[in-house]
Amino acid sequence: MTFFHIHDQPGRTAALILSWLIFAGGIASYFYVAIERHRDNPDDRVMPTISQMVQGFKDAAMKPAEEDEENAPHSMLWKDSIATGRRFLISVALLFPAVLIGLHMALFPYVGALFLRFFQFFDKIVALSLLPIIFIAFGIDELSKVMLIVIGVAPTIILDTFNLSKAVPRETVVKAFTLGAGDFGIAYRVVFKQILPRVLNSIRLNLKAVMLFLFAGEMIASTDGLAYRIALLRRHMGMDTIIPYVLWVALLLFLVDLGMSLLNRKLHPWFQET
Repeated sequence: MTFFHIHDQPGRTAALILSWLIFAGGIASYFYVAIERHRDNPDDRVMPTISQMVQGFKDAAMKPAEEDEENAPHSMLWKDSIATGRRFLISVALLFPAVLIGLHMALFPYVGALFLRFFQFFDKIVALSLLPIIFIAFGIDELSKVMLIVIGVAPTIILDTFNLSKAVPRETVVKAFTLGAGDFGIAYRVVFKQILPRVLNSIRLNLKAVMLFLFAGEMIASTDGLAYRIALLRRHMGMDTIIPYVLWVALLLFLVDLGMSLLNRKLHPWFQET
């Protein structure tokens, strides 16, 4: 058995151990260094111990934020998670019209001629460079954060959908015409159904970009949200809460990705690509 034989497949136990090996090594290395740092400096705040992070996460999950009243009905973590989750879900929902634009561009030549060059150019603009313009045009409220995400991610989704639609064999379209289908019937009942699982995978792969733009907006102009809290805690070197917050964000994003993957398999059991 060797790692570098193409035909060698790890068994179930070996695959399970290997999948957790890097996690275990990273966690062990972190806590070893943290313990050594605290041994030299008990007041070290750069690398908190596990007990400090547990306490920090417990306080965030049980106590209200500093800017709220002491008897506020929601904890700091709950308040920030709801604010970020609302912006995230609105932004992802607004990406689905981008899929339809890409589909129409691929199937209807006049629509493609009108939009293709524009989106190819617009996709190359760094969305974060547009932050001043977005804040001036849309203000610093919720709309500007959502628009930053849409501007940053939608062109990529549009072009990806365009390419996926173009990749559908021409013979499929011709056969649908011979069976009596109309233009929009082919677009939505033939091509769209074939590309939908890959489009969902494309949106899954762009979830990190969605969160990146959302965090940029929250860190610059916001009064709540997970990124706002991380930026606020950074000023006080609150690493005992920052690290649990970062892990919490990763867990939420992982669960969204897993949910979309399971939904894709449920809706398209014939689709084998992961």
